[in-house]
Amino acid sequence: MDLVLVLVAVVALIVVATTVLKTHPFLALLLGAFLAAFGFRMPLGDIVATITGGFGGILGGIGIVIVLGTVIGVVLERSGAAVTMAEVVIRVLGQRFPTLTISVIGFIVSIPVFCDSGYVILNSLKESIARRTSTSMVAMSVALATGLFATHTLVPPTPGPIAAAGNLGLTDQLGLVILVGLLVAVVAAGVGLLWANRFTEAEPEGEGAEELTAAAEEFESFKERYGTLPGPVAALAPILVPILLICLGSVAALPAAPLGDGTPADLVRFFGEPVVALLVGLALALLLVRPGADGTRRESFRDAVTDGVTAAAPILLITGAGGAFGAVIQATEIGDYLGSNLSELGIGVLMPFLVAAALKSAQGSSTVALVTTSALVAPLLGDIGMDSDLGRVLVVMAIGAGAMTVSHANDSYFWVVTQFSRMSVAQAYRAQTAATLVMGLSAAAVTWVLSLVLV
Repeated sequence: MDLVLVLVAVVALIVVATTVLKTHPFLALLLGAFLAAFGFRMPLGDIVATITGGFGGILGGIGIVIVLGTVIGVVLERSGAAVTMAEVVIRVLGQRFPTLTISVIGFIVSIPVFCDSGYVILNSLKESIARRTSTSMVAMSVALATGLFATHTLVPPTPGPIAAAGNLGLTDQLGLVILVGLLVAVVAAGVGLLWANRFTEAEPEGEGAEELTAAAEEFESFKERYGTLPGPVAALAPILVPILLICLGSVAALPAAPLGDGTPADLVRFFGEPVVALLVGLALALLLVRPGADGTRRESFRDAVTDGVTAAAPILLITGAGGAFGAVIQATEIGDYLGSNLSELGIGVLMPFLVAAALKSAQGSSTVALVTTSALVAPLLGDIGMDSDLGRVLVVMAIGAGAMTVSHANDSYFWVVTQFSRMSVAQAYRAQTAATLVMGLSAAAVTWVLSLVLV
């Protein structure tokens, strides 16, 4: 119980520091990591190594992707390609319901792509559609974030759900996991979309919000300054090609090895790595760069890279600090404590949901919550009456629902969404964190009903 009280106190401190005291999230998270380490009585010799390891670990997975995605976004913005993409998507899906459009795009993209990477890749498109339709950036940001988050936690081949399925003995039943996952994810994304639509009159309150709002209100003049816009194929290639490569890489990496084990499959897996795929996207974006004052593309591309790296720097720092805080939590015994106590409640498929939700809220990573909870509850499936194939699939869904409940200060995704959307921290808690809460609860409710009917 002491561990839980320490965790609650530290999280509350981070919330107060970032919202009331206006402390930069990087410093608040870093201080929270140290206070948590002291509060959990971590050996002094392990504290710095754990914090720096967590900082570097999270950036090793998402840092380069953030930078590359940001640079691509700058190029797409300056070349007018993002405007072209918005026009194409709106022409295909319509413009009456822009939040639905961006939610559907996120829902599809996050099946093979980490939600963090997906948000970075689609951020420019989101802003272009918002400008084109004069829609609230807050509502659009939440709609995109929740669409991505739904399939990220529920549908293989995203690493978290596929690892959970493996831990629960469903390696040969991934088709069933995907089918049920899509059903539950549609409900979760729909609830997230409804929550996003509550903010259709809101505007971002964070740094840079004034410029963002002005751009949204003056879309036509914003569009006209580009002159001739890139064609749809050239404009979409820097985003669609990386997504396609990542999708193919995910397929090639499936346990069944559908593409075989030879050199062609190895190449597909290599180019399907998000970093490599985005490098390909960056090369394609280079073709869109307009000539600079010297008559060549070199200067313009250099400026775009410089501005992209500058824009990515605070996001990297905040994301890394969130990883450091999460690493301290993961290094303690609080996960085992929460799991062992919640597993004794006897509430069927809701037990894995509560375990995963507790782990997610405590340490921030949805993937860690999925993997850890599935390993923890695997021996308990018989005790909760979920040891059939379908029962195990529903347990994966329950764990996935818990793994989205909730995204807050210790979650790197929370900070990616907050920073890229220019929301203040307080506004992000009301919009993004609350959205993940209602999504998780609705997904858990659907899973519980399915367990009553089908198991």
